[in-house]
Amino acid sequence: MNKIFNMGDIVQMKKMHPCGTDKWEIIRMGADIKIKCTGCSRIVMLPRSKFEKDIKKVMAPTEESK
Repeated sequence: MNKIFNMGDIVQMKKMHPCGTDKWEIIRMGADIKIKCTGCSRIVMLPRSKFEKDIKKVMAPTEESK
């Protein structure tokens, strides 16, 4: 299954962040995906392949992805 996500989307990841939330905002896309924790604002950069494997679902899609 190919998950569709865009810049600004809020996504739910499989693993919880140490701050206690599993929701992240996509802030950069390319070969690597940069995401920001919605709980503590920590920024993490992941390779696209790992991000696509670890994403659970898109919580709040932006207007472009509808």
